Amino acid sequence: MRDRLRTEFQTTLSRFDVMAALARSDAGLKMSALSGVLRVSNGNITGIVDRLVKDGFVIRVQVPGDRRASLARLTRKGTEEFARQAEAHEAWVSELLSDFPADEADALAGHLKIERNDEGAA
Repeated sequence: MRDRLRTEFQTTLSRFDVMAALARSDAGLKMSALSGVLRVSNGNITGIVDRLVKDGFVIRVQVPGDRRASLARLTRKGTEEFARQAEAHEAWVSELLSDFPADEADALAGHLKIERNDEGAA
């Protein structure tokens, strides 16, 4: 996946993961929530979001009543780009798993499911 994302979209798996998390939240996510969803440090998320902002895929929006906090949210350009990447990603996963018998694919999918909390975050 890493090589395909790099070759096809000149992006990284980390950027794809951040955009995927933001795509699931129309209102955007605080940096701390984003790092929690992805289970990485705030420092890692900040650098990735900075580059996504520079590329026009993400914007930062101040949180009302909290001068220090901001939400990261996909821009229209980011939403469109993520849709392109997600479509290709889905095709790649289907291709890679096409040789699995149905029962093994179901078992694998069951092992990979992550329970979601009440707010829809992983």
